[in-house]
Amino acid sequence: MSRTHACIALTLFVSLSLAQEAPPIELAKPLSDERTTELENAFQKLLDEASKLIQEKPISLTGYSQRGDALFFLGRFKEAVADYDKMITLDEGERASHWRRGIALFYAGQFEEAAAQFESYHSFDQIDRENGIWRYLSQHRADSRAKAREGLLKYQKDDREPFPAVYKLFAGTMTPEEILEQISEAKIAKLEREKRLFYAHLYIGLNHAVEGEDKLAQEHLALATRNTWGPVAGYGPHYMWQVGRLHEAILRNKLQRPLPKK
Repeated sequence: MSRTHACIALTLFVSLSLAQEAPPIELAKPLSDERTTELENAFQKLLDEASKLIQEKPISLTGYSQRGDALFFLGRFKEAVADYDKMITLDEGERASHWRRGIALFYAGQFEEAAAQFESYHSFDQIDRENGIWRYLSQHRADSRAKAREGLLKYQKDDREPFPAVYKLFAGTMTPEEILEQISEAKIAKLEREKRLFYAHLYIGLNHAVEGEDKLAQEHLALATRNTWGPVAGYGPHYMWQVGRLHEAILRNKLQRPLPKK
């Protein structure tokens, strides 16, 4: 067993969300079909309500914001970008801070535009390393790992854990195993550990994904999706939980798809 797989096994014990027995992690669905359908129905309802609000008030920032979120959570990434773009058209002040637009651009395959959005956000918030992580992911997909590391945003002030550790992963100075061991050994409350594990598995998984390591990416994103804190956390963390859920499903479907015949 590799150190990466050993750390995943350790996390199964540490994380509150993994207390119950589950099928093999590799391709097991982190959410039941019933729960997935429940989420999709809720997002469709939000989409319908937001569309009605836009119809009644075409200049409603709230309407486009809510509909953009609903579209993103339903995996309709290009349509989400269009609604987030509309918000900027209605209010230019939304441009610099619109991190959701950057994530939607990333999943719509517009990596250079996504990187530019996260660079813009840096002028708005120079503490949030999570933004720098997304810029790295975008630049990696748009160009290469070397280019992305060269373009890593610089931070002078401290950020909350595990983002400083995860940022070191993207810089190439820390390993996934070291991040998970650091969380495991930290003298923190169970809830705080669950928070850190969520972000650690999310971004370790996304790092594996941009490296083309689909199986490892899916394993970590499944752990992030099973996390008990993410789906009930506040707006930003909940949005990121949806990101992990969607990306895990994309990879699981890809891994379960038969290879094309030569």
